[in-house]
Amino acid sequence: MTNRTTEEPAAGRRMRPDVRRSLDALLGAAAEVFEAEGVDVPVRRITAKAGVGAGTLYRHFPQRSDLITAVFRNEVDACAAEAPALAARYEPLEALRRWLYRFTRFIAAKQGLKAALHSGDSAYESLPGYFRERFVPALTQLLDAAAAAGDIRSDVPPYDLLQALGSIIDPDDPAYTGRMVELIVDGLRYRAAPGA
Repeated sequence: MTNRTTEEPAAGRRMRPDVRRSLDALLGAAAEVFEAEGVDVPVRRITAKAGVGAGTLYRHFPQRSDLITAVFRNEVDACAAEAPALAARYEPLEALRRWLYRFTRFIAAKQGLKAALHSGDSAYESLPGYFRERFVPALTQLLDAAAAAGDIRSDVPPYDLLQALGSIIDPDDPAYTGRMVELIVDGLRYRAAPGA
């Protein structure tokens, strides 16, 4: 998975494969540790899980906020990238449904980052815009395809739907969240049929 938040080498130079592997290992380990233990976990837990030294972590992420930001962006990118993949594999309504579930899992898993992201730290100011910039087009593609197929209504603002999904998630009760997603899907289908 490519992380857009860390500085890439100068134009014309590619990141060495071993450096990319270390970076990916750090981001993956940090995401898992943050989800399980929160963002204040000692960095040695992250580096041990990633199998790299502390120097590698600090070379890429001098501040904890740099690592938190990179993890958030990396996870946003992964979730957004699933929209076109699902659209290529499933019928429009099923692709939409599956992505809505994927998005709710993303939000539930990011509860450990919530305190940091809402701390007022200026290091995180760009993240709401990044969230919107990546997720609105991903969801728009799925909504447009499902509306063109006649599966859902065509008057749903994507960002409104993202906010609605964010408000119904219970990270401790995935079954509840699933039921709420199905209610939202039913609501999207209301009056979708011609002449209804």
